Amino acid sequence: MKTIRKKVGLPPGSLIFTGKQHADKVRIDIIDYDPDNLSELKTENIEDCFPYKNSPTNTWIDIKGVHDVDLISKVGEHFEIHPLVLEDILNTSQRPKIEVFDNYIFIVLKMLSYNEENNIVDSEQVSFIIGRSYVISLQEKEDDIFEPLRGRLRKGKGRIRTMGTDYLAYAILDVITDNYFLMLEKLGEQMEEFEERLLKGPDKETLKQLYVLKRENLLLRKSVWPLREVITQLERSESTLIKKKTAPFLRDLYDHIIQIIDTLETHRDMTAGLIELYLSSSSNRMNEVMKVLTIIATIFIPLTFIAGVYGMNFENMPELEWPWAYFALLIVMLVIVAGMLLYFRKKKWL
Repeated sequence: MKTIRKKVGLPPGSLIFTGKQHADKVRIDIIDYDPDNLSELKTENIEDCFPYKNSPTNTWIDIKGVHDVDLISKVGEHFEIHPLVLEDILNTSQRPKIEVFDNYIFIVLKMLSYNEENNIVDSEQVSFIIGRSYVISLQEKEDDIFEPLRGRLRKGKGRIRTMGTDYLAYAILDVITDNYFLMLEKLGEQMEEFEERLLKGPDKETLKQLYVLKRENLLLRKSVWPLREVITQLERSESTLIKKKTAPFLRDLYDHIIQIIDTLETHRDMTAGLIELYLSSSSNRMNEVMKVLTIIATIFIPLTFIAGVYGMNFENMPELEWPWAYFALLIVMLVIVAGMLLYFRKKKWL
C-alpha cells in the first residue's frame, strides 16, 4: 500500500513498481525457434532481446522479475509499448484484462501455484505482450509452471513449432488454465477433509481453516472470472496477429474456463455449507450440554424443596421425631428422581 500511495497525483503512465519484490535479479530466458531449429539464451541483459523484434523466426522472451523499472522502460521503448501498458505491468495488483493494439496484444492475468508447505494458494501476476514474431512474458517470480511447455518446444513435438506466436500465447494460457484445475483439485481434497473433521467434532481451528479456504476460493474466482472475458475478446479480435486456425484452440480454452467457473461456484456453495455445518454442529453440541444441565437442575428442584422444608427446624414437625424419617425421606427423593427420569425418557428428552 505504501508503494501505491507514491503514485497518487502522478500523471497516467508513470512507471512505479507497486508490488512485492520476489526475485533478487531480473533473469531472462529466450527461446527462438522455427520448425527446424531452436536456440536458447539465458541472460540478465535486456539488450540481448532487442534483435528478436523483427526476427523471421518465433521468439519467446520470458522475463522473470518486474521490479526493475529501468528494464521495463527499455522494453517499452524498444518494442514500442504504450506507457499505460508498462504501468499495468508494474502494478502487480492489476485485474486480469486484454488490450488490443495495432502491432501487439497485451494480456495480464494471475498465475496460481499451490504451496504444499502451508497448504495455501500463492498468486502471481503474469503479463504477456504478443507481437508478430515474439511473445514477451513478464513474471514476478523466478519459479514458474512453464517448464513442460519449454520441453515441448525443445522436442519439437506437436504443432507448437510449426505455428505462430498466437499459438504460443495460447499454449502459455493453456498451461496456466490447466494449473487452475490442479488448484481446484487441491481445494476439493481440503473440503472433503474438513467435512470428515466436522462430522467427528467441530473445533475453532477447523473454523479458522474454513475461512482460509473460503478466501482461497475467492482468490481463484477473482482470477478466473475476468479470464473468460479475456479469452472471448482474444478469440473475437480482428487483429491480424490472431490467425483463424488458432481460433478453435481458443474456443476450447474458453470451454475449460467455463468448466473451472462452474466448479468454483460449486466450491463456493460447498464452503458455505461447511461453515453452516460447523455452526449447526456447534449449536447442537451446545444444545446437548444445555439439555443435560436443564435435566439435572429440574431433578434437583423437588429435592431442594423437600430439603428446604425439613431444614426450617420448626418444633412442631412430627416427622422429625420418627426413627425412620431420614431413611424414608431419602427413599422419597430417590423415587422422585427415578420417576422424573422415566418421564423424561418417555417424552424422549433423554
